[in-house]
Amino acid sequence: MRAYVLPAFGAADAFEARDIPMPEPGPNEVRVRVHATSVNPLDARVRAEGEGLVELPAVLGYDVSGVVDAVGAGVERFDPGDEVFYTPELFEQGSYAEYHVERADIVAHKPPSLSHEEAASLPVVACTAWEALVDRAGVRLGETVLVHGGGGVGSQAVQIAAAAGARVVCTTGPASVDLVADLGADRAIDYRETDFVEALADDPDGMDVVFSTVGGDALERSVEVMNETGRIVDVVGEAGDVGGPAKLKNVAVDFMALTRRAETLESVARLVARGQLEPVIDSVHPLSEVGAAHRKLEAGGLQGKLVLTVDE
Repeated sequence: MRAYVLPAFGAADAFEARDIPMPEPGPNEVRVRVHATSVNPLDARVRAEGEGLVELPAVLGYDVSGVVDAVGAGVERFDPGDEVFYTPELFEQGSYAEYHVERADIVAHKPPSLSHEEAASLPVVACTAWEALVDRAGVRLGETVLVHGGGGVGSQAVQIAAAAGARVVCTTGPASVDLVADLGADRAIDYRETDFVEALADDPDGMDVVFSTVGGDALERSVEVMNETGRIVDVVGEAGDVGGPAKLKNVAVDFMALTRRAETLESVARLVARGQLEPVIDSVHPLSEVGAAHRKLEAGGLQGKLVLTVDE
């Protein structure tokens, strides 16, 4: 099968098209004909400095939308021909390829209303936002949620928080202010023009939940605008000096990485079916342009995901 392989860590032009062996599904695994995948920031980080994380030559890619091609022993939820979507396990063989094999228990049926390109944009970002807001923060009806970042994960977090009945505030760049407002943010703050702490200082209720998808001092400064006993979830891992201020307010701080679960994908699919969540795609490219897509990601300024089509 055809795949785009990383033979050495480094620049975005390192990918090479190669023919590699067709993977075979083992017990409780499915083989999927990949129709679309996407580029995530993690892909670029692994490509640039993944020594010790993946073995070379490596196939990257952590989103899949495609069609089940074969099933291993013990698989009962899927049959050949089923349309599915999922995010592969980290640091295993990825989805920049024509076929991919994965454990059936982290795979879900693709929402039928979505194209493969749309479905491939969702698994990493929507599942991360769901786990942060629903599983970790336990966002509740009527609460106020502050989302830092209106990119891939942030744009999904705005929609999930709004679907949960929360009031949503989102800090983002100027290019995405209108986008996050259209997606359900009650207040969109251009962080380049407005200091969010000053902007929210007169909020009578304060923030119940903060979800940060950005680095810098956003996490530390968020404590200033939070309620006592609020909850913070961060997916970047830059703590700053958040511990002391959070303790004084009895604010819980949770640093998370995505847990792969079919149940989370199924929850995302239900929101899609109800019209409460939609993909946000910046642009679509053929898999042969994976290097150019990585360069575009690193240049910044995207509005949504970069999707790669494998049907060429």
